[in-house]
Amino acid sequence: MRFAVFAMKIDRKWLATYATLAFIMGSFLGGAMWNFAGIYVPDGPPMDAVTFGSLMRFASEEELVSFLQTRPQEYYGYVEDFQGGIPLSGKIRTNTISEAAVPSGTFDYSSTNIQVEGVDEADVVKTDGEYIYLVSKDRVIIVKAYPTEQASITATLQLNASVRDIYVNGDKLVIFQIPEILYFYEPWGFVPPEEFELTTNIYVYDISDRSSPALERKVRVDGFYANSRMIGDYVYAIANQPAILNDTEPILPKIRTEESTCLVEPEDIWYANNTDRYYGYTNIVAINVQDPEEGISVETFLLGSTSTLYVSLENIYLTAPWWFEEEDWGWEATMVYKIGIDGSDIRYLADGPVPGRVLNQFSMDEYGGYFRIATTNGHVTRNGDMTSNNVYVLNASLGIASRLEGLAPGERIYSARFMGGRCYLVTFKKVDPLFTIDLSDPENPEVLGKLKIPGYSDYLHPYDENHLIGIGKETEEAEQGDFAWYQGVKISLFDVSDVENPRELDKYEIGDRGTDSPALHEHKAFLFSRSRNLLVIPVLVAEIDARHYSGEVPPNAYGDYVYQGAYVFHVSPEQGIQLTGRVTHIEGNQAFLKSGYWFESEYSVERSLYIDEVLYTISQGMIKMNSLEDLSEVGRVILP
Repeated sequence: MRFAVFAMKIDRKWLATYATLAFIMGSFLGGAMWNFAGIYVPDGPPMDAVTFGSLMRFASEEELVSFLQTRPQEYYGYVEDFQGGIPLSGKIRTNTISEAAVPSGTFDYSSTNIQVEGVDEADVVKTDGEYIYLVSKDRVIIVKAYPTEQASITATLQLNASVRDIYVNGDKLVIFQIPEILYFYEPWGFVPPEEFELTTNIYVYDISDRSSPALERKVRVDGFYANSRMIGDYVYAIANQPAILNDTEPILPKIRTEESTCLVEPEDIWYANNTDRYYGYTNIVAINVQDPEEGISVETFLLGSTSTLYVSLENIYLTAPWWFEEEDWGWEATMVYKIGIDGSDIRYLADGPVPGRVLNQFSMDEYGGYFRIATTNGHVTRNGDMTSNNVYVLNASLGIASRLEGLAPGERIYSARFMGGRCYLVTFKKVDPLFTIDLSDPENPEVLGKLKIPGYSDYLHPYDENHLIGIGKETEEAEQGDFAWYQGVKISLFDVSDVENPRELDKYEIGDRGTDSPALHEHKAFLFSRSRNLLVIPVLVAEIDARHYSGEVPPNAYGDYVYQGAYVFHVSPEQGIQLTGRVTHIEGNQAFLKSGYWFESEYSVERSLYIDEVLYTISQGMIKMNSLEDLSEVGRVILP
């Protein structure tokens, strides 16, 4: 790769123009996606009959400019103040876990709920068994948490803009910072400054002295922070950057530290030669957080709107939605890009399409050299429009090796979980079919069983190889129309030991319509310990006062908010789901409750963890400590 120093200055009127177009296009596309709900999307030609060229690299800057001139361009961004650059290195290291990354101590403590063992995921709360590290707006607070009698704030890192995510790796703290986002619309008088950049800041702190963290490395990556993973000593960060032209000059990605700058040259950019509504750079960087002297690797891909991410120990899989249009019909697909990772080595390997759209990271999995993915075609409406759900098994080159298509017509996927040679799939429209799918022979997948019950599960979590925990919503079928009204939060325990006849062992319902939990859409808010049979989730409870209704309460009626806090359960196949207690941070005048659709409080419990025999619940205003034996309070730390 060739590197050079590059300073970017963008014309204000040009930027405001693209900002306006981005705002209009965003509104249009958003509305279009809602309107698609009433359209039946017929199946297109088989994906293995469609020819897609593998990714290529540009031969010159002129070729890149010509490519971008024929593609749509959109713009959005934020302003921040950061000076510096970055050294890059071709050095390749074997992926290892340093001794510093393994916490000391003999007691048990929980970690972030992740998808793949050995692949850590960033979050707003981390612990190493002695300290808790907490994101609070533009700060990271380090709290001495164990033992509880010593609990107190140890240090506060004040940054100049919002913090998105963090990692802790031994004596290293990694922070992802996203500066303020400003939307520009010139007719209203909101215009950007003359110099404007889209960047993600990554900080690595030495926290060997927790009371005095020392900044060790500061990395600036062009683009909006999209996601990241940490494997061993390496953090892999992904930032998405619009691919735009300043007149006829391409705005190329840059990666910087305080020492130097890397400008990604056109000849080093991989690109997909397909048609899309939007083109952007996906910048992937690898940073050794334990060795500040090791250079930083980068690979840049010019793709469509990359969205969902799955990462195994050896590969990154990026997906991009695709919409193919013919004369009077269209069909949707998902492009999958496979990128190999090994320490600082990042390398493009393969790409391939599958029909339909993917829900989230749990709809994807790598196992035995194959990649499995679950998708939905079409959009569900109350009018009974057609959809289909599918599971595809892809080989190492991302060619389709086998498929299961047409599952649960008229419904869509609400959750998926791959576990070894099995796949569990939840679809929903009026009832919750839990599909058990055999993938032990990747060339011949087979649906083995199906369970239909009221409600649905937004998230599936393995209890063990024969049992699943599902969290979602209870539902009540509408008297008119082909749909159901969702009600309170429902936790289910499924027995899948007989894969042909899965059954719901037990369920627990919380609240009425309007009850919600972050765990429904954020798996890191889900705390589970198999050894302790412990399940903890934060819940906002809404309840209906039947006295407000003259007759029977209608199924579409919302309750009023009455409680927010952590629900603590004992879960086992023998005893089912048992509520052992609740922990709230909202006391007296600290509560800020609104009936109806809106709730806000700095004392809303967002995460929970345990260290030894103590449960820690965490909000923006407090860390509360309760005994796991009887949930009696043993301490608290008030956060500034």
